Amino acid sequence: MMTLPQSRFGLPALTLVVWALAGASFVYWGLRLAGGSGPAPAAPVMAAPPPQVDTQAVARLLGAVDAAPMAQTSAASRFVLVGVLAGSPGGGAALIGIDGKPPQPFRVGGAVEEGLVLQSAVARQARLAATRDGPTVITLDMPPLKD
Repeated sequence: MMTLPQSRFGLPALTLVVWALAGASFVYWGLRLAGGSGPAPAAPVMAAPPPQVDTQAVARLLGAVDAAPMAQTSAASRFVLVGVLAGSPGGGAALIGIDGKPPQPFRVGGAVEEGLVLQSAVARQARLAATRDGPTVITLDMPPLKD
């Protein structure tokens, strides 16, 4: 049988090369995963301010129509007297709808909304005032009866 002559430095040299490559690979990936510093970030550049947006023009572009200015409505037209429960003098209640909402019951002396209280409730009529004893600000009448 024939044997190949082996050099005394062949196998150790090959082992050294393999271990050097493994070590270099370990160092490369270690630095890569550790988030080694990459290129330095660029200095911030002062950007121009964003352009001003005309919201009315955008709304018209998207199909919105210009709202007509709301006509000033009188305070009395906001309230609808639906029913009255007249009680003893200085007592009673009224069923009042505000701004088209469903009617709600209010007792005499109770706040109808901020700045208005139900001053009195008599047959088919309710009076609103700033205070219970103050001058009447709004007089509400029930709609006429239908025959």
